[in-house]
Amino acid sequence: MTRWRPIVVPLFALAAAGCQREERSFRPSPPFGDNPGRYFAEYERNAYNLSEGKRLYEWFNCKDCHGGAGGGGMGPPLRDARWYYGFEPADVFTSISKGRPNGMPPFEAKVPSYQRWQLVAYVRSLSGLAPKDAAPGRNDDLHVGPPENSREPEKPFVQPPDPDVVGGPQ
Repeated sequence: MTRWRPIVVPLFALAAAGCQREERSFRPSPPFGDNPGRYFAEYERNAYNLSEGKRLYEWFNCKDCHGGAGGGGMGPPLRDARWYYGFEPADVFTSISKGRPNGMPPFEAKVPSYQRWQLVAYVRSLSGLAPKDAAPGRNDDLHVGPPENSREPEKPFVQPPDPDVVGGPQ
């Protein structure tokens, strides 16, 4: 056994040095940074990111204005086909980042870019705009329907607010 030791030990050390652990990134950093014009579609195709977006939606109290399941309240509903400032991912990202007049606060300085993209993916899933095979986790305490992205997709259209209402789009 001792005569094999000079050969076995270096081989074992070489094999151990060659092994790499699997790397997982739970905080994805999109290659475009904060540029909303180049949306990284992986966020909508990933159940983890949709679930994180759902968690952030509740954590940042989006539900207080937009309703618990995006049904609307003080803020516009997110489950229908009416999108005042656009339904494209870049439009939603801009709304979350820069805010909107009369109530929507800007989150650009408070929330990292990857979390804002997770919110975008979840908000779009509320109207069925995310792939159906990447469902966010369901709430067991209040299960009122299928996962958000299992709904039939709404055909989005941009409807500007009534010009007679104070604080229309600017």
